[in-house]
Amino acid sequence: MNANDIRSTITSTIIESLEAGGLPAWRKPWAADPNGLGLATSLSTGRAYQGINQLCLQVVAGMKRGYQSKWFGTFNQIKQAGASVKKGEKAIQIVLWKPLSRERTNEMGEQVEDKFLVMRNFSVFNVEQTTGLDQFRIGFAQPSDTIFERFEAMDRLVAAVGIDLRHGGNKAFYSPGSDYIQMPQRHQFESSETYYQTLAHEMTHWSEKRIGFDRAKEENAYALGELVAELGASFLLAELGLPASENIENCTRYLAHWIKAMKGDTRFIFRAAATASKAVDYLLSHVRTPEFNPCPSPTR
Repeated sequence: MNANDIRSTITSTIIESLEAGGLPAWRKPWAADPNGLGLATSLSTGRAYQGINQLCLQVVAGMKRGYQSKWFGTFNQIKQAGASVKKGEKAIQIVLWKPLSRERTNEMGEQVEDKFLVMRNFSVFNVEQTTGLDQFRIGFAQPSDTIFERFEAMDRLVAAVGIDLRHGGNKAFYSPGSDYIQMPQRHQFESSETYYQTLAHEMTHWSEKRIGFDRAKEENAYALGELVAELGASFLLAELGLPASENIENCTRYLAHWIKAMKGDTRFIFRAAATASKAVDYLLSHVRTPEFNPCPSPTR
């Protein structure tokens, strides 16, 4: 399968999820179990998948197949963990950017090396499709955080990043010129989830210039910018273990624009997902520790 076919297949899946209606498939519902909290995560590295892979796993695994565990691995990774994929289980296709190089003769007649990335697809399985990985399933580990502590995680992140966050008025927005986020008072929101979803959306906008994303230079600039913020908010809340709001009023305003852009350009959703992941990584870099525990085992 070539790059264009891969993009078309993944884009069609995302469009299908949006046209189906209801809560956007990338919004992480409430999960109290540690094996369900957070973004879709690799068994082999313990790290969350990035960009379009994160989005694809949430949409396909969550919406289409109903898997609850966040853990995924390739056939070989599962085998190396001493487990096996159940007979007849169908893999989920995600993408790998493989670095390649080739020599060419430039206009001066000199041999130079060109380096570039080639998109390839590969297969992963959710642990619910396996035998022998019960420790990564929902119900094995016990919740370790209270709801209050989870919401506190977002407040601590805002403080660590150093965002100029102001409250008052009836609008939520990021002011690029003055570099601050304006939010209504918390009690004006219908729920804590709605408040934090909105705040995470504006925090993604706040991150744009800090990660070098200039939406003015992009096609479908406004629609792309809003999709980046929507995805960024959902990824951020999932990583912090907070539930996404079921209020999709902001989504519905842009839904037709997103679908139109995706149908016209299969790179659109890839660009949005990659930028959202980059923004979330930037925000979380202020609170993350550099160490990762490969293939961590949940605690009972």
